[in-house]
Amino acid sequence: MNDDIVKRLDRLESIDAIRQLAAKYSLALDMRDADAWVGLFPEDVKVGNGETGRAALRTWFDDTMRQQFDGTSHHIGGHIIEFDDPDHAQGVVYSKNEHETGPEWVIMQMIYVDRYERIDGRWYFRRRLPLYWYATDLNKPPIGGRKMRWPGREPYEGGYHDYFPSWKRFWERSGPDESPVAPPAPLEKFIETMRGGAGAPKVRVR
Repeated sequence: MNDDIVKRLDRLESIDAIRQLAAKYSLALDMRDADAWVGLFPEDVKVGNGETGRAALRTWFDDTMRQQFDGTSHHIGGHIIEFDDPDHAQGVVYSKNEHETGPEWVIMQMIYVDRYERIDGRWYFRRRLPLYWYATDLNKPPIGGRKMRWPGREPYEGGYHDYFPSWKRFWERSGPDESPVAPPAPLEKFIETMRGGAGAPKVRVR
C-alpha cells in the first residue's frame, strides 16, 4: 500500500474518531458519567483558575451539573473538522440542547469551537469553547438581545456570532456586498478563512 493511501486512510479514521468524540461527550454528560466525560480530555487538560488535570475537571463537572441541571439532552448537528497536521485538528459542532432546571424547561442553541489532539494514537479534546445563541424557557421565545435567559439570572450574551466577523460585517452594510467575490477557501482552511483573524470571545459557561 503506497504512502498516499495510508495517509488518506489515517485521515478518514481520524475524522470518524473525532466525530465520535462529540457524540461520546454528549452521552457521558447527559448520563452524568464524569469519568467517561473527563476521559475525553488529555491528562493535562486546563480547567481554569490555574487548575489542570482530569480530577480537577471532574470536580468542576460534578459541581456544575448539580448546581444547574436536573437533566439534560444534547443533540449533535453539523460537524466541520479540519486538520492542522496529522495529530492536530480543529472543528465547529452545532448542538441543540434541552435542560430541566427546577420548574423550567430550558432549550438552547449553540456551537462548540473545538481543538483536537491525538496523543499515543488516541484523539482527545484539547479545548472546547461553547458559544451560545440562546437559552430560554420552552414557552418563552428569546426575541431581542441578551438571549441567554436562565431562570433566576440576568439575561446576557452568549458570544454565538462573535467568533466569526462576517455577522458584524453583514449588518454594518445597508445593502448587498459590492466587493469582488472571494475565491473558495483553501482546503483545510474553511474555518480559518471565515474567522479572518478575529479574536476568541470570552464566554460565561455557568
